[in-house]
Amino acid sequence: MSLWGCLVMMVLLFSSCAETVTREARYPGMYAERPVSIAIMPPINQTQFVEAKEYFYTTLYQPLCEKGYYVFSPQLTMQMFQSESAYDAELFLNADISRFGKVLGADALIFTVIKEWRKNAVAGTITVDIQYIIRSTKTNEILYQREGKLTLDTSVQGNSSGALGLLLDMAATAVNTAVTDKIVVGRKCNAYVLSDLPVGKYNEMLYGKDGTMASGSPVFTGTIR
Repeated sequence: MSLWGCLVMMVLLFSSCAETVTREARYPGMYAERPVSIAIMPPINQTQFVEAKEYFYTTLYQPLCEKGYYVFSPQLTMQMFQSESAYDAELFLNADISRFGKVLGADALIFTVIKEWRKNAVAGTITVDIQYIIRSTKTNEILYQREGKLTLDTSVQGNSSGALGLLLDMAATAVNTAVTDKIVVGRKCNAYVLSDLPVGKYNEMLYGKDGTMASGSPVFTGTIR
């Protein structure tokens, strides 16, 4: 192949890689079914941080409501899940979930899989890797799926210089990382990953109008403060 031919191929390759994918193309099921109500399933915790499941569960209600969905009360649904032996969401991640639609009246369920939740006090970081999956209770199909590996930067940069200043910054960073609330971490992660979720019926401004908006990557990494 000639040099010119190689250049043309490279341009076409990069053009295809840079092609924008709309939200409707990325999540066709969300626009086809237009779910109105969502029930939050207990998070699936694959980490050694046992408390992650309880802490993270409480952070999902608000961002889904802000996206325009009717979200069933986490407290009430958790009680129901525990009484109906549905607390282990792993059992339903790939199973028939139509009964949740009949019992709760939910159009969809949101599953979250916590793959990583790790603090590094010295580096001043909290790293989480969480996958979000929304499935239809009518068809059992996946309507939305996205995963974010995010690093929350909790480092403290003081104005002091020299070795003493560095030591003070390191100490402040360690303390700041240790005291950063788990709820804060969960909320920040939700805000980034669910920012790509098509809006629901109760977001009158954008409902039915965001399908042509560019969608984000289905799996991504990033650093936030």
